[in-house]
Amino acid sequence: MSGNGTTPGDDPLQTAVWRLRSRACWADAAALLPVDTPAGALQRASLLVERCLYTERGWQDAEDALRTAEALAHTDDERGAAACERGQLAYAATLHRVRDRADEARAALGRAAALIPPGAAGRALLDFRRGLLAENLTHAPQAARAAYRRAHAGATAHADPLLLSFTWRHLAGLALRDGELNEARHGFAESLRILEELGYLVGTAPALASLAQTEPEPEASRLREEAGRLFRLLGGVPTWLARQLAPPEPGVATA
Repeated sequence: MSGNGTTPGDDPLQTAVWRLRSRACWADAAALLPVDTPAGALQRASLLVERCLYTERGWQDAEDALRTAEALAHTDDERGAAACERGQLAYAATLHRVRDRADEARAALGRAAALIPPGAAGRALLDFRRGLLAENLTHAPQAARAAYRRAHAGATAHADPLLLSFTWRHLAGLALRDGELNEARHGFAESLRILEELGYLVGTAPALASLAQTEPEPEASRLREEAGRLFRLLGGVPTWLARQLAPPEPGVATA
């Protein structure tokens, strides 16, 4: 699940789920959803998997919800979406060094690719997650860039602005790594703009901190301070942002 935010015509349940999710209240959002339908079970699993990635906790709840979603999945689309979430949970566990599940992540995302056809709505999210795996576990930036670009095109085609904000930020991160400062600044700024328009607070602090890496002072400090304020407001979520917001040690040069 990436999610589109709230728009006129959204049903009240999904609007409530979105608002809770965007404020880092994943468990509360999941509690609103039915557990006995494929769609409800899959969305619950997705929310709880996302909580693991942002908070580094709730692993067993996510695993239990995912097993329920897998058991209720009957169509290729449902099985593919569940496999995509299975891959993301294994990726998050590996990334946060809970347990090395890299092989499971690759296998699950490969299974999802066999079930979700190119051009389908769920394919863009799958491509993005394959990019995350390539960038952060396999350390293959070229493969990651190709996957992010496919995801970016898919998110554009299917009008998924939240996913588009993620692809902008990760493509910008690769550009920054390559020394393409203007390209990186543009991508980070686009990501932040979309997140602020959607009201996705839990993603806004990382976007601010990312953009700060490309701006001169005093703008860089202002962006980091705003990121820190949001980070504290949400109770220290996402947990991994704490390292990026930590002030440099005395005598240590910063890039």
